[in-house]
Amino acid sequence: MLSELRISNFGVIEQLAVTFGSGFIVFTGETGAGKSLLIDAVTLLVGGRASVDQIRAQADEADLEAAFHLSPDHPLLHLLQSKGFARPDDSDILIRRVISRTGRNRTYLNGNLCPVHLLEELGGALVDVHGQHEQQSLLSPSAQLEALDAFGRLHGLRQEYQAAYCLWQDSVAQLENVTAQIAQRREREDLLRFQFQEITDAGVEADEDARLAQERPRLMHSQQLGDLSDQLHELLYAGDQGVLSQLATARKLISKMESIDATATEWARIVDDATVPLRDLADQVRRYRDQVEANPARLMEIEQRLDRLHRLIKKYGGSLDALLSLQDSLRAQLAQLDTAETHLQDLTRAVEQGARRLGEVAERLSKKRADAAKRLTIQVMKELGALRMERTRFGVEISPLSGDASYAQTGQDTIEFLFSANPGEPLKPLAKVASGGELSRVMLALKTILAESDRVPVLIFDEVDAGVGGAVAEVMGARLRDLSRHHQVLCVTHLPQVGSQAHAHYLVEKQVRQKRTVTQVRLLTSDEREEEVARMLAGVTVTKNARAAAAEMIESAKERR
Repeated sequence: MLSELRISNFGVIEQLAVTFGSGFIVFTGETGAGKSLLIDAVTLLVGGRASVDQIRAQADEADLEAAFHLSPDHPLLHLLQSKGFARPDDSDILIRRVISRTGRNRTYLNGNLCPVHLLEELGGALVDVHGQHEQQSLLSPSAQLEALDAFGRLHGLRQEYQAAYCLWQDSVAQLENVTAQIAQRREREDLLRFQFQEITDAGVEADEDARLAQERPRLMHSQQLGDLSDQLHELLYAGDQGVLSQLATARKLISKMESIDATATEWARIVDDATVPLRDLADQVRRYRDQVEANPARLMEIEQRLDRLHRLIKKYGGSLDALLSLQDSLRAQLAQLDTAETHLQDLTRAVEQGARRLGEVAERLSKKRADAAKRLTIQVMKELGALRMERTRFGVEISPLSGDASYAQTGQDTIEFLFSANPGEPLKPLAKVASGGELSRVMLALKTILAESDRVPVLIFDEVDAGVGGAVAEVMGARLRDLSRHHQVLCVTHLPQVGSQAHAHYLVEKQVRQKRTVTQVRLLTSDEREEEVARMLAGVTVTKNARAAAAEMIESAKERR
């Protein structure tokens, strides 16, 4: 419930602090006294649109603050705890909003700065404001759907549907994502396959270009290399003048010296060490000479191969290693296309299965809603009869979603409350045909029916009894009082039949102080309350009869509680 409201520099309110209890609370006072300012302040505190025009003249800021007390199990407390704005043992909510002429408005939740959109999120679960000409909570299609589901106690089935809907939506999103990826890859698939095939057909091997580059100059200069190797072999091995023959002669001379002087032994070892590698060298030169031959065909083959490799490297990468890496990458991408096709088939099946499951739950939800709509219609008609609207008709129209969408977050249905005020007239959308007074009574009927299932703790009615009077007003007052068994009900009224039903009665009045108008709110005593109800009955001149009637009305309301 709303336990305290503090207002500073808001409209004609300079300073105001009011505490409230539970039950049915009414605000009365002369027209223009500022009763609706209280409602406007609460509306702003739960996320309403602020304007600098609402700041009191000659003030820089308007400061609004409200304290709410909730039951420990209220879902709103769990929401605040999840967002870090409340502790597990908290049961109070303190909201403050500062409206500045500079535009630097500030919003606080339990002492912490918070964004206005969070207040908007909380507002619908904390306070429900009803005005004579702005029954948004009644006229909104989404609110009508919520009302029907609350009446039919369908939130469990709704949650089952929403779980199925989320799974289906997730599968659809994944399918669309994979389909888009495959489409993008398909656009490049021909290019990928061409590139992969071109590299694969070339049969590229690691370091192949380096090996061919080494072989190429031998073939280009085979004649010269043959002549040079012949000369080298001749120098090393052929004839008496060859290096090896000369070393053999030197070894013989050293052997003779060695028999005379042991010093020559070291020389013999040096000659022997030189002879072995030179003989190996001579053999290698001979084999090289035998292999070297002119081979124009092989040279042309190497030239063509190197040219092909160089073209591929220039086209696809800066080196043969980069070319081979690209080949591996292309192979992987093409393999992914095949894998993606399989994944696409799996996702398609998941979407189809999810749609079937969703359709089954949606169908059950629709049937339950149709049944609830019939029962709600009967009960609303009964309540409207009690509110002296016996000749009116009420209905609930359930239609499939419009457009291409088959399902939405709340099901496959759209809900429209229908109304006819006059016999013989067809049912039409409530928002289009109901007058302010009629709308007030339809709203009150719905709130009465939904009182036990509605978890919104505070209901505020701003002159919703306008356009009614007499017995109807008395019934409306009784219904508002009955609502206070399940909610805290605040009501701005001009009707004594409503005011007399309240548990607490506040008077809103204007005074002039230092040539400035200020609004005050005070809780009336029993005697003051009788006087105010009498004023509402009689007008300017309050007679003894009016006072007696007021006392009787208040006492009668007490007896019916």
